[in-house]
Amino acid sequence: MKLICASGIAILGFLFLPSCKEENQNKAPLTPNQEMAQLLDSIYRQNEVPNNVFSVTAVRAYYDSLFSAPEASPTMRDEYGRALAYLNIGEEKKAVEYLQSLLDKIPESMVEKRGQILKDMAIAWMRLGERSNCISNHSGESCIFPVKGGGVHGDPMGSENAIKIYESILKNKPGDLEARWLLNIAYMTLGAYPDRVPKEYYLPMPDDTSSVVKPFVDAAMKTGLDVKNVSGTSIFDDFNNDGYLDLVTSCMDLRQGLHYFRNNGDGTFSDLSKVSGLDQLHGGLNIMHTDYNNDGFKDIFVTRGGWKAEYGREPKSLIQNNGDGTFTDVTKKSGLMSFYPCMTANWSDLNNDGWLDVIMGNEPNGKGQSPTQVFLNNKNGTFTEVTKICGIDIAEHVKGVNAGDYNNDGLTDIYIAALTGKKFLFKNNGINKDGIPLFTNVTKEAGITNTMGSFSTWFFDYDNDGYLDIFNFLYENSKPIAYYAGSISLGQPANNSGDALLYRNNHDGTFTEVSKKLGLNKMMYTMGSNFGDFDNDGYLDFYACTGNPDFSALYPNKLFRNIEGKYFEDVTGSARVGSIQKAHGTCFADVDNDGDLDLYIEQGGPLDGDAYQNAFFINPGQNNNHWIALSLKGVKANSLGV
Repeated sequence: MKLICASGIAILGFLFLPSCKEENQNKAPLTPNQEMAQLLDSIYRQNEVPNNVFSVTAVRAYYDSLFSAPEASPTMRDEYGRALAYLNIGEEKKAVEYLQSLLDKIPESMVEKRGQILKDMAIAWMRLGERSNCISNHSGESCIFPVKGGGVHGDPMGSENAIKIYESILKNKPGDLEARWLLNIAYMTLGAYPDRVPKEYYLPMPDDTSSVVKPFVDAAMKTGLDVKNVSGTSIFDDFNNDGYLDLVTSCMDLRQGLHYFRNNGDGTFSDLSKVSGLDQLHGGLNIMHTDYNNDGFKDIFVTRGGWKAEYGREPKSLIQNNGDGTFTDVTKKSGLMSFYPCMTANWSDLNNDGWLDVIMGNEPNGKGQSPTQVFLNNKNGTFTEVTKICGIDIAEHVKGVNAGDYNNDGLTDIYIAALTGKKFLFKNNGINKDGIPLFTNVTKEAGITNTMGSFSTWFFDYDNDGYLDIFNFLYENSKPIAYYAGSISLGQPANNSGDALLYRNNHDGTFTEVSKKLGLNKMMYTMGSNFGDFDNDGYLDFYACTGNPDFSALYPNKLFRNIEGKYFEDVTGSARVGSIQKAHGTCFADVDNDGDLDLYIEQGGPLDGDAYQNAFFINPGQNNNHWIALSLKGVKANSLGV
């Protein structure tokens, strides 16, 4: 007999059984990691609904139920939705089948509708080609732009079918630059670019540099670091203080935990995700390291909910490094529990007390904009929010938060970039009598005037003049990225909406925009990025992770080389680091301790059907310049020395 406890007491005859409450009291209390895991799981289950576009399993289940109902009478719109649901979850053959069935029902006179369905069919075939070749038969050259060698598809079916469709589209609409760009990419995946591309549809590829660098080699498969997941990011740092850089990766999927790989110091890594406790903590479109308690062991901060709006009310996580190979979620204990959707944050010492504080750049939560939040470190494991007091009282769709001392006064200033186009430079004026830093918005006075939508941003000194400059990627588009790619290949303007923005510091509190002068007026549509000196010439280079959720956004990630602070060159092609898969988090790090910076790229789009393996590009060494590696440890400052 099965007993069901509803009111707390179950009765069988005259026997009173122990209440469920008493049984629960006898259970061991949940650990902090288990509490957070339970919370995240409950949020995932609550948001697993068909209206949530990121819950592709729920969307597919909805359409399956709709079409299997006894008295089903689905519309053509429903048929289209079902096809896209199968594409988004990664079942491309089913998607093609449903799209073809729908196409057969649409009269030839409905040109626009037929054209869109044909484009969806073509991209489904393209994605099937990627799955059959780049994913299922993955190699270090898979999807690397320009595609050649081991990256050429052994199974041509997907790209061949896509080519047929794109050529039929272009026959009727030769000016369709989206179809033209993707046609050229499809031919490239078959090793047939440019020779077999019809002359009237040929596009030159945007690798316009005269600078050649030595090619990197993807060692992700060899080292076991080829984690396959949806959008996320990564950290390479020394988490166990043994002198070797370890790896932590994340993804935005609340069904997947963090991955932790310990560097064994001999070119191999050990997966300690489970024993460390990090695999219990799921989700995280962005992660960053910090040392919130100044114990010398690097902790981890996770942001969640970015892009998800009303379905993104997920908590951040502050994860303490216990120094023994394990990690504990201390979010609740620290006072940092916050449920605003978020994908960007920054850890810096805002009041010069030697302890790291945190700024959280939040996003709309479905009911309006969410406030940016500033928390000061109380030096006892807890934090106090001081957002309104300190003067950073803004509510925007924030995509980038960065901190640095732009005016060299010894105080940490803040730069914030929003998808709405607004940008904010906050000058740190020092602390008040309560030790709270006070900021003034000096955006206008500083000459920060660009109003285009923005994403990733940072402070860095690109010209080595001793003053921090501001780098900010622009991000807004009214047409598919593939369209803009085709446009720039023909030398046509793409409205600079996906370019990079660089403000040079004038040393007087103002900045001058020098993007075009430095060769940065090039399309990138960057979501994640990082900078580092990969060629050891003393000037900072950068890597841009490109794309958007659309499957047709097949455009290479980009590596730019800084030429003596005078201009930047696109060296993606010769470096062999430009996958056409989407990417977010990237790390520059000398993982093999040979004196040059390697690259780790967290790849994959936000939907299950766009998951992809991460890449680990080993730098062969670009010259014989001398180098030195420094590990900073603060004495009066915070332990990380930042």
